Amino acid sequence: MKNGIPGDAACGQWVNRRWSAFYSQRCRSYFDSFLRCGDGRQGPVARTTPWGGRRRLAPAQCGAYPASDRLPVPIVPFPSFSRTAAVLALCLGTAAHAQTAPQPLSYAQAGQLLLTRSDRLAASAREVESARLRRQAMQGLGGPSVALTGMAYHYSASADIRLDPARQSLSDIVGLLPPALGGAVGAAVGQLPPIPSSVSLHREGNRASASASLLWPLYLGGLADAVRGELDAMTDEAEADAASTTLSQQTLLAQRYFGAQLAARAAQLRQRALAGVREHADAADRMLAAGVISELERLQARAALADAEQQARKAGDEAALAAAALARTVKASAAVRPSNALFVDSRPLAPLPRFIDAAWAHHPGLAKVQAKRRQAGALHDAQEALRRPQVLGFGMHELATHGRPNWVAGVAVRYTLWDSIDRNQLAAATQAKIDQADLTEQQAREDIALLVEKNWLAVEHARTQYLAQQAQDDLARELLRLRRAALAAGTGTALELIDAELNLAKVQTERAQTAHQYVQALAALLESTGQGAQFEQHMAQADIQITPDAP
Repeated sequence: MKNGIPGDAACGQWVNRRWSAFYSQRCRSYFDSFLRCGDGRQGPVARTTPWGGRRRLAPAQCGAYPASDRLPVPIVPFPSFSRTAAVLALCLGTAAHAQTAPQPLSYAQAGQLLLTRSDRLAASAREVESARLRRQAMQGLGGPSVALTGMAYHYSASADIRLDPARQSLSDIVGLLPPALGGAVGAAVGQLPPIPSSVSLHREGNRASASASLLWPLYLGGLADAVRGELDAMTDEAEADAASTTLSQQTLLAQRYFGAQLAARAAQLRQRALAGVREHADAADRMLAAGVISELERLQARAALADAEQQARKAGDEAALAAAALARTVKASAAVRPSNALFVDSRPLAPLPRFIDAAWAHHPGLAKVQAKRRQAGALHDAQEALRRPQVLGFGMHELATHGRPNWVAGVAVRYTLWDSIDRNQLAAATQAKIDQADLTEQQAREDIALLVEKNWLAVEHARTQYLAQQAQDDLARELLRLRRAALAAGTGTALELIDAELNLAKVQTERAQTAHQYVQALAALLESTGQGAQFEQHMAQADIQITPDAP
């Protein structure tokens, strides 16, 4: 603790700061007197301050308070009664800033978070898993099927049997015998009880039975293979959709990530311009009081300050919104700050035909069209299989607990001679689907090649535009240097200096926007070629980096 100020172990180190608008507002009572310079013009001079010392501006600095003139701000002891409160306020402010400071996030980390937390990627992965499981379930299609059948039941049966025909038949038989034998038999039959005209029977009980059956398609004309082929093609289509979703999400991540960097860069430039405009606006107030400038010039400086404040607030809000969009994209639990800067590779891209060949080999859209073509081919094969005969093997064996069980085994052949469905028309329809898929693939190749060329040209245009803007940047910096020198020499106005600073911020913002266009065009190019995973490689090879706090 020195002069009432906490040391390094308590809330940081106190250092001398340059003169700024912040101290201009709070210490104006110490710097509000003006003395005559050597050439008769007015210039601000600090009179004796509570900590002692005076400083007079050089004659070349009269008439303005140039940005190059810096007054050291000494350490001011806190009054004894407020020393503890000041230390607590500083400590609490530092702790709050540490808690709310956004965490740095590299592009590679953002990509990993996107792959593990994106709902769209998870949904596409589930679709692929569903298609694969469905295909695995049909792997044994066309194989044998064994079934076990069991029955247990209670029955009640009744029957009424008429005996008149039997009695008549017996009388007729006796009449046909020889007289001697017929008499004896007739006498014997006459001694038997009379035969009733009908007999009623009733049975009731419980029974159980079980049997095993086998059904084995020996030949289906290729129907099983056609079904499996269609399921394979459907799995390939799901994988192509998942790959397309991954590429689109990678492009979205590039948009959100480097969009946040662009917004941060724009906000930083606006804050930097605002600080300069505020400093010059305050200097204009002092110059008006000294009679150096008119009220119109002071009002112009204040109007420029109000506009700069509005632009800075807007840029800050846009930066916060872009950072929030990035955090929501990767589902981060806290605020994040992109750590990889905007970039531009000053070297030209590889030749266009190389990217077109890569697109034809890796674009998921072509893979999806090809999967559709295989599905149409499998459907056509299934239609043709129904024209062929079908051979089935079957068998059944009864599982009995008493006696010899019953069983049966055999082969069945089925061939459709005539059907109400026109198979020729169905075959022609499936063949038309195949032709449609072929034509769609040809058109997709042309469209993809055109898209790749468009994105390739966009990358090249952004690259050359960024390099061409270097001349505007140099011009804006030189203009700002001259305006500062002119103001220091008394030949320029504060408004001209403000315009020069705002112009530099505008040029630098435009260059950052061009770098952002380069990044987005590169991401779109890699998406159109199916090589989104190579984005980080291009980012690492770039020789120009534009950080938010770059000069």
